Amino acid sequence: MITLDEIRDALDTRQHKPARFKASSRQASVAMILCGEENNLEVCFIRRAERAGDPWSGQVAFPGGKADHDDEDAHSVAERETHEEVGLKLNASHRVGPLPTRQVATRNLVLSPFIYHVGADEKATAFVREPDEVAHVFWVPMRHLFTPSSATELEYPTMGSGMTYPGIRYKEDVIWGLTLSVLESFAQIMRRELAA
Repeated sequence: MITLDEIRDALDTRQHKPARFKASSRQASVAMILCGEENNLEVCFIRRAERAGDPWSGQVAFPGGKADHDDEDAHSVAERETHEEVGLKLNASHRVGPLPTRQVATRNLVLSPFIYHVGADEKATAFVREPDEVAHVFWVPMRHLFTPSSATELEYPTMGSGMTYPGIRYKEDVIWGLTLSVLESFAQIMRRELAA
């Protein structure tokens, strides 16, 4: 499977310019947090709490969110939001590298995803810190994301009718939409085929 060294090497050889950062509600960042060694990496996900007015209500996501005026850069957003949501204290020593930024046209914002790596002792400290925002925090083996039998489809109501979207099932959760899109960019960089 994919090792941490392979990920570092692949990201180091990419020409990537982060989005120009200006702390505002139009900037958001997420943390793709890895834990484990060599061929046993796991990825941290959250299932968002179901809330009226939240466009991603109840969906699987990476920890993260919108920038505050006090955030210095896109990393600061991912690290602050991760601590607020799941209690993990990320910093520069945990940073592995950036994934491509993306424009989320439906929300008029720029999303900056970053990869981090934490130790097993830090992983054990992850918990739902903000139950109004996060319903569940869980870790998925990296190899599961690339196993074809993990692929599924999800019917989701859009504009008054049900649309079907590709996804990756893990137990009772389905990774799809924007989060799946971030994983697809990771898979492309790693020259691997994602399950979905």
